[in-house]
Amino acid sequence: MFDKGKVKLGIAPIAWTNDDMPELGAENTFEQCISEMALAGFAGTEIGNKYPKDPKVLKRALDLRGLTVCNAWFSAYFTTKPLKETVDAFIKQRDFLYEVGARVIGASEQGHSIQGLMDIPIFDRKPHFNEDEWKRLADGLNELGRLAREKDMTLTYHHHMGTGVQTLEEIDRLMDMTEPDYVFLLFDTGHLVFAGEDPEFVLRKYVNRIKHVHLKDIRKEVLVQVKREGWSFLRAVKEGVFTVPGDGMIDFAPLFNILAENDYVGWFVVEAEQDPAKANPFEYALKARNYIREKAGL
Repeated sequence: MFDKGKVKLGIAPIAWTNDDMPELGAENTFEQCISEMALAGFAGTEIGNKYPKDPKVLKRALDLRGLTVCNAWFSAYFTTKPLKETVDAFIKQRDFLYEVGARVIGASEQGHSIQGLMDIPIFDRKPHFNEDEWKRLADGLNELGRLAREKDMTLTYHHHMGTGVQTLEEIDRLMDMTEPDYVFLLFDTGHLVFAGEDPEFVLRKYVNRIKHVHLKDIRKEVLVQVKREGWSFLRAVKEGVFTVPGDGMIDFAPLFNILAENDYVGWFVVEAEQDPAKANPFEYALKARNYIREKAGL
């Protein structure tokens, strides 16, 4: 189905230790995390807060295990802070990622975001950008895209629950306002379904601008509770709204088919934040790896 030389499999450390809620997985070390990633059969990793900040130290630890960095989260604040502040932080992140071998940067606008607030209902209180904020966001992302290109890297935008780019309408507006040669989409199955969107429709619409894929499943019964009881994003995560592909409500087979038909080149990254005390990270990494092998032939 896929050319194994063009599509690689990665996994995010957020299943082992959660950056937003450090108490989740506090006992899991960086070395345990990357060793279990490699043992489960993955080739790439995104970056967590426990990862060494020295690129040489990080690269050596990953090289020993046959892993490479595929991407890292970048928080932009175009809607709430001066442009230069985000640009300077981006250049620092870009250069670090380039040195450790990554060629993709996943940015998300965190101005007004409620994703990191424990007591704010995710559906009732999400932010909405005004006209000026949309323009600042689009102009800023275009600039980051140009800066990424200087290093032959790709900027992808990560739509995310609790932010101003959560729904399909908001994704449409972002894609329409940004330069298609500079700003691409990070396609996240879990966040789309969480937001009430159809991932297959979004994938067909933007497949030519998708340069990075997060594979994340949703537990339907938990999602129902989130909506009914007005939970925050972090509460939803702690209660298990996310899980790995094959363990929830999303049918990934048609998504893999669309990506294969359109000759997708890049990473598939399992990114399913859970409480590791409830969902053993290594066990779930193996579950995801086996499911992807069965459904995508990778």
